[in-house]
Amino acid sequence: MNNIKVNFSIKDLENLTGIKAHTIRIWEKRYNLLSPQRSDTNIRNYSLSSFQKLLNISYLNNNGLKISKIADLKAEQIPIKVREIASRARAEDYSINALKMAMINFDQVLFYSTYNNLLDSKTFSEIFYSVFLPLLEEIGMLWQTNTITPAHEHFISVLIKQKILINTERLQLLEPKPSTSTFVLFLPENEIHDIGLLFINYQLRSKGYHTIFLGESVPMENLNNLLEFFDEITFVSYFTVYPESKDIQDYLDNFKSLILNKENTRLMLLGKKFSDVHVENIPEKISIFNSIENLVKPL
Repeated sequence: MNNIKVNFSIKDLENLTGIKAHTIRIWEKRYNLLSPQRSDTNIRNYSLSSFQKLLNISYLNNNGLKISKIADLKAEQIPIKVREIASRARAEDYSINALKMAMINFDQVLFYSTYNNLLDSKTFSEIFYSVFLPLLEEIGMLWQTNTITPAHEHFISVLIKQKILINTERLQLLEPKPSTSTFVLFLPENEIHDIGLLFINYQLRSKGYHTIFLGESVPMENLNNLLEFFDEITFVSYFTVYPESKDIQDYLDNFKSLILNKENTRLMLLGKKFSDVHVENIPEKISIFNSIENLVKPL
């Protein structure tokens, strides 16, 4: 239990639930929904149970229940009402909240039970797009604002990776489509965020393509070795943190001259870096996509 975060600031709650700190204060004062501890300097400090309660309140409110009606519920009635609405409302919203709680508590059982419940009505791809991707986007923001630690991020990321790998393994014995391009998936040097790339690999395998997954931090010159083995290669990469923004244009130009000088080669790119940086001169045979779905769907 020592690893569990048990104390939260009002800013933590705002980041984790999406409810503005001002609104939380109003709900406390007007409806007595939360009872934080206060420091000697009158700073609010919230317990783990307060965080969980606020997640549930947020969920009920987002699903049409007025805050005055929620305030009339007894504490033990709130999670019951959440389960009741979740059974007929968007499973994604409830599941994202449950996975946040699993992350904060390092609770593997809650992660697995939430995932297995989703499998009753969704495919793995649907779960990834509608639950895992929005969760990962939120986690990035929570980490940047120091609401969670790298340990929390790694915990939930590893569990999601496990699910991708398990589903990919089931496809490994399938024969790839004859006479199709080989897809080589890699991350540039110093880039280690591979969840998106792993899922693209799964999607390509599920479509019957031959893929080679090289993983994180691959020097560009090492990719030349692949050109000796395959006649047609589509390279796929995901820029989350690296290359540095100022180096992206040089990276693309070097990739074009070093790797794409062979016929029947191309490079497909996506990632957060391309939402932050506008690439003015995209070399021939290089395509940039704004989402995994847009990259995979036309293939």
